[in-house]
Amino acid sequence: MKLHTFHPGGVHLPDSKLSAGKPIVDVGLPHKVVITMSQHQGAPARPVVSVGDEVKRFQLVGEAQGFISANIHSPITGVVKAVGPFVGSYGYDVEAVTVEASEEQHEADVEMPRVRVRDDAAIAAMSPDDIIAVSKDFGLVGMGGATFPTYVKLKVPEGRHADVMIVNAAECEPYLTSDHALMLAEPEAVVRGVEIARKACGAPEAVIAVEANKPDAIELLSRHIPAGIHVRVMALKERYPQGGEKQLINAVTGRQVPNGKLPIDAGAVVINVGTVYALWRAVAYSEPLVERIVTVTGPAMERCGNFRAVTGTPISTLLGLTDAYLEQGSKLVLGGPMMGRAALNPDAPVEKGTSGLLVLPPDMARRAEPEACVRCAKCVSVCPMGLEPYLISTLSRLRRIDDAAGENIMACIECGSCSYVCPSSRPILDFIRLGKGLLRSRKKK
Repeated sequence: MKLHTFHPGGVHLPDSKLSAGKPIVDVGLPHKVVITMSQHQGAPARPVVSVGDEVKRFQLVGEAQGFISANIHSPITGVVKAVGPFVGSYGYDVEAVTVEASEEQHEADVEMPRVRVRDDAAIAAMSPDDIIAVSKDFGLVGMGGATFPTYVKLKVPEGRHADVMIVNAAECEPYLTSDHALMLAEPEAVVRGVEIARKACGAPEAVIAVEANKPDAIELLSRHIPAGIHVRVMALKERYPQGGEKQLINAVTGRQVPNGKLPIDAGAVVINVGTVYALWRAVAYSEPLVERIVTVTGPAMERCGNFRAVTGTPISTLLGLTDAYLEQGSKLVLGGPMMGRAALNPDAPVEKGTSGLLVLPPDMARRAEPEACVRCAKCVSVCPMGLEPYLISTLSRLRRIDDAAGENIMACIECGSCSYVCPSSRPILDFIRLGKGLLRSRKKK
């Protein structure tokens, strides 16, 4: 079997998939949830409920503001206890709605059957606009971590055409297995979601791209693709950051997306595998995006696993299910070790983009002391965007922002490959992020 991959750059990482093969454990509905209004890229949603209001499960509690935004729904029935600032995962205040259920409301939610509202004939009769409207109304976003509103991706701009829809099931970040677990548990639903999304964006073909370290998922998905639909599975070499949109398009189609251009400029639409599953639930069951699979893992943990949790569930609840212990000097990372971010508040809630909780012990959480650059150019050879990370980093450190912009600093996808391979342990990506932030601030002014 031929394995595809992208060019240029990339690194081969130890996958450390400690929770691979672990079945999905249902966390269950909590009695209290904190629902943040910024679970997506773009403008935060606006709360549409007030303290004292009773809300039903799946009810809208935050309304999208602007074109790039997403609706937010309550995962439980209960009474609104608070609307206002809450200390988020990264230590700063975010707007949130707190909902608390009585015992009676909780029991009713637990016993609520999940009833399919559209049969196959009704789904087949839906137009692309109908599907896009469902994805918008029910708050679907990219669930690989980017959290870009799904309806925007599915609605191909006038004058453009998608000749392929790529389902991102690469899951190239070390440790994370939530997508893998979903594909093994729900292969038929995933394939159905892929076909619905393909119809919505008008692509004549859909490709589910899976890295070769998941042979069971490749085989299972292939077996569940019915005859007559234009969906196929493609195996990819293990290579990071293959889950990046531009890298995935290159791996699947051989095309390059130029800097400053979008995937649709290369005739492609890219959607995460968790998102197409959520689209299936939204279309067939009228369920908004209020739950996801979260990997809880770490090199020093004995009980890693994959958990189905509703948004608003405290992160600490999931950590408790694995007996994870945050000792002095350890680090809690939301996402994977390469592109994830360190969390400061373990009582913050699970959000739509929470793909994993990674606990790093003190010896792995500490950075090595940076040394002088030895001009080895390893960072250049692994950069998947063909940039010169050492140069952009230095320009950013010196606050030479115009020069950094001239070196295409905004094309950096912040994959961290440069910092990973640096023999001098230089914080290359940190300074690039600083430069990008300074450039954005300048443009905003």
